[in-house]
Amino acid sequence: MALDGCGLACKYILFLFNLLFAVLGFAFLGLGLWLRFSDNTRPIFEINALNSSTFVLGVILLIALGTVMLVVVTVGDYGACSEKKCALQVFSVLLFILAVAEVVFGIVAYTQREEVGMRVAEFYTSIYTLFATSKDVGIGVTLMFIHEMLHCCGLTGVTLLEIVSQTCPKPKSFLENIAMPTCPGVITDFFNSNAQMVMAIFIGTGALLIIAFICSVILNEKLRVSSSSSPQYIILTNAAQSLPVVSQHQHESSLNPDQEPVTFTPLT
Repeated sequence: MALDGCGLACKYILFLFNLLFAVLGFAFLGLGLWLRFSDNTRPIFEINALNSSTFVLGVILLIALGTVMLVVVTVGDYGACSEKKCALQVFSVLLFILAVAEVVFGIVAYTQREEVGMRVAEFYTSIYTLFATSKDVGIGVTLMFIHEMLHCCGLTGVTLLEIVSQTCPKPKSFLENIAMPTCPGVITDFFNSNAQMVMAIFIGTGALLIIAFICSVILNEKLRVSSSSSPQYIILTNAAQSLPVVSQHQHESSLNPDQEPVTFTPLT
């Protein structure tokens, strides 16, 4: 179907949005599945007493979030690329639900920032303990990413005493060669002192989802208008050959039902 400039712009915006969403979805799902089925972390999920721990809940959240994001991307890509109105309608509903959920989570993270900070710090401590006991390379990479992003070093922060010092970032000052900020403290301080920024991140993500929702609605409307305004064609087939043949006399009689039939006398 032919789309105008606005329809094409919305189509490309949805394509870029789905591409970004797919990358994040694969990252969350891959990390969650790896933490769930790794040889070093699988025993944690087999202990009933730990099924409600922060680490287990965090891994389940990663898997669920990644799965939902990939489902949304699949529906959105199919609807936008194939120009299917039904798929776009389902995609719009999913985006609206995710946008509302993002805003709600942002408000909860702001009002319960101390509790959220403690839970995230507990999740970090679980990863720290797993690496300290197993020396798993994958967990070490995850720990190194957290340390670089937060610029912290383990549970103690003391370079000489820290058992995961190989994953810590480079010091930025002379004093950091001796001791760096501890990661649990940095995490809790981040949520306490930057609660507004955390809420803004969630609300900003919700606004991005709303933009994608609006583009999906506009594209769906453009497709509806385009399909309703397209010309209709009648295809003639060989079925017309089976129609009865009407003689000229019968045709004239049908056109003038009140007129008496005309008889012709042959000339001799």
